[in-house]
Amino acid sequence: MSGLFLVAVPGLEGPLEEEALALGFDGVRRVAGGVEVDGGLAEAARANVEMRCAVRVLARVAEFRAMHLAQLDKRSKKVAWRDWLRDDVPVKVEATCRKSKIYVNKAAVQRVEGGLKAAGIAISKEAEIVVKVRINDDLCTISLDTTGEALHRRGHKEFVGKAPLRETMAAGFLRVMGFDGTQAVVDPMCGSGTFVLEAAEIAMGLVPGRSRSFAFEQMARVEGADFAYLKNKDGQDGASGGVRFFGYDRNDGAIRGARGNAERAGVAGMVAFERAAVSDLVPPESLASGLVMVNPPYGGRIGDRKLLFGLYGALGGVLAERFAGWRVGIVTSDGGLAKATGLTLEAYGPVDHSGTKVNLYHAQL
Repeated sequence: MSGLFLVAVPGLEGPLEEEALALGFDGVRRVAGGVEVDGGLAEAARANVEMRCAVRVLARVAEFRAMHLAQLDKRSKKVAWRDWLRDDVPVKVEATCRKSKIYVNKAAVQRVEGGLKAAGIAISKEAEIVVKVRINDDLCTISLDTTGEALHRRGHKEFVGKAPLRETMAAGFLRVMGFDGTQAVVDPMCGSGTFVLEAAEIAMGLVPGRSRSFAFEQMARVEGADFAYLKNKDGQDGASGGVRFFGYDRNDGAIRGARGNAERAGVAGMVAFERAAVSDLVPPESLASGLVMVNPPYGGRIGDRKLLFGLYGALGGVLAERFAGWRVGIVTSDGGLAKATGLTLEAYGPVDHSGTKVNLYHAQL
C-alpha cells in the first residue's frame, strides 16, 4: 500500500483539494478530514515543503483487517518498514481503537512495536518520528507522520499576537477569496501579520517550508530525491512591483512584531505595516481594488461582545464608504457581529479555529 493523506483544517478541505490539484499531485481525492493523493516519501517531502493549506502529511504504509491481537502482531511484522524508516532513527507508536474487537490502545501499540523491532527499528517514547495506528471497525490503517511539528509553523514568525490566525487557515481563506498572488491585500487589524505575510509569500513564489525541518528528513532516503532543492527553490524578486500588502493595527507592539516577522520571512520589500485605527483606514494610493482580509476580535477570547458591535459597525462603514470595488473577507465566530457591519455578506464555513467554529464572511464591495 502507498499513498498520502493530507490533513486539512476542519472545514477547509476544499481549498486543500484545489491546492493539491494546482501543485500537480496525482490521484487527488477529497475525503473526510483531508485529501488523499498518490505517492511515497518523495511526494510526501514535496507536499510538506510546498503546501500552504495542509496541517500535516501522513504516509499510509499499510492497511489490513485485524480481528484480534495475534493477527495484528503477525501482520505488523509483514509491513515493509525499512522502505520508509532507518535503523539508526527511533520511532514511537500511537494507536486509537474504535468500534473494533481490538479495543485497548496500549495493546495495539505493543503489537505494532513488535513488528518494528522485528525489522530492526528502535522504539523510544521521546522519538520525533511517529507511527500512527488507527483501528476502526476492525480495519487497521498504519501511517507515518512525515511532518513533525504542524505545518502552520513556517519557521520564521517569531512574534505571535493574541488569538492568532494560523498560517494554514489564512492560506485556505485567501484561496477561498480567489487570491492568486496578483491582487493587493489590506488587513486593518493585522496583529502579527499572518494574512499579509502569507499573501506576500504566495506572490513571491516562496515555498512555505523553506525555513524549518521535517520528520521526513530523518526517514529512509529516496534515490534521486533532493530535499534541499525543494527548500531552496528561487522565489521572485520581492521588491518588484513595489509594496502591495498592507497591515494596520492600533498596537505599536503588534506592528513592530509584524515587521520583524516580515524581515525573517524575506518579504519586507513587498509589505508595509503601520499603526492606524480602523477609522483612519483608506485604500493605499494607486490601488483601485484588491482584498481586505481581517480577523477581528469576536468576544470568545478577546474583547467584550457588547463593545464589539461598535467596532464591527465602524469597520463596515469605512469599507462601504472607501473601498468600493474591493472584495472583503471577515473571519468571525459571531454572525451577529458580522451583521453589525451593515454589509451584505455570504458565509463560508464553519471552519475549526483552534476549537472555535468560525465563518469567513465575504462580499464584493
